[in-house]
Amino acid sequence: MNERRPILVTGHRGYLGSVMAPYLFDHGYDVIGLDTGYFDDCTLVPDPVRIPAIDKDIRDLAPTDLRDLYAVIHLAALSNDPIGNLDVGWTEAINHDATVRLAELACAAGVRRFLFSSSCIMYGMNEAGVVDETSPLDPQTTYARSKVRSEEALREFATDEFSPTYVRNGTVYGISPRMRFDTVLNDLVAQALTTGRIEIHGDGAPWRPVIHVGDVARSFQAYLEAPREVVHDRAFNNGADHLNHQVRELAEFAAAAVPGAEVAVLDRASADRRTYRASFARFAETFPDFTWQPAADGAAQLARELEAAGVRAEDYTGDRYIRLRWLRRLMDERKLDDDLRWTEEAA
Repeated sequence: MNERRPILVTGHRGYLGSVMAPYLFDHGYDVIGLDTGYFDDCTLVPDPVRIPAIDKDIRDLAPTDLRDLYAVIHLAALSNDPIGNLDVGWTEAINHDATVRLAELACAAGVRRFLFSSSCIMYGMNEAGVVDETSPLDPQTTYARSKVRSEEALREFATDEFSPTYVRNGTVYGISPRMRFDTVLNDLVAQALTTGRIEIHGDGAPWRPVIHVGDVARSFQAYLEAPREVVHDRAFNNGADHLNHQVRELAEFAAAAVPGAEVAVLDRASADRRTYRASFARFAETFPDFTWQPAADGAAQLARELEAAGVRAEDYTGDRYIRLRWLRRLMDERKLDDDLRWTEEAA
């Protein structure tokens, strides 16, 4: 790029944002972050660069927060199904209402591009075949419904001046400063490394598309720099066809990454049975030169990085790297109130 375009990354101190924001800074953008800091104490590895930030709850946006920006990358959200199911009101306010407010302010401020971090989980149960961007949406959880409703709302803002793009990520894995062990491949590799045993609670048959966190950061750069007409008001399943894997395959990749690790298939009736395979043909046609890391290679890389970071069994079983447990801990310590807002004690 010939100029450092200013962009706002919401949720820049989360799992994905703490990788993406430094990456975009290193690749020619003036990055400003916005984050309330729920997970600041969940740091596993150092941040590569300090990003200038607005320390603010996404629910408290003001017009001045969107001044003089070229683009907004909206990552901030309560990030998985268990959190969404704990309190529907939280997800409604943070994932949906705040997204609509952000789009309103961005339009008024003259922001040109708006990348919304969505999810393939909105397709729900799909055992019939492969889902693409034209497939019916069947969200099964509060989190998934929040993504569907936000995409629908954002479409109402699309104009010649304001261009939203809906990036439906697969299941993200890989090391991050603000690490998570509650995504499938991160979980499997962490199990292998810290216990030597990988337990699959179901039968291992469900399909999931997985994508490396570093590749997600690169893909968002590709959307930002694509010709407007190519990505305007369009949804993209974000990933590649070769990254669709059954859970038992992912477990084997994790076991291969940690010598001596074994896989146990428990096949419990209560296990998550959701399954879907996503088609990434639209992305491949739009960005034919983009390459994605194979999951087996990514699992091996993650195992090396976690070992170098000194991850122990208590890190895997503790609260710090499981989002729902960490929020509950902050509430138990009275640092967050019943609306997930910081208390005076936290300050």
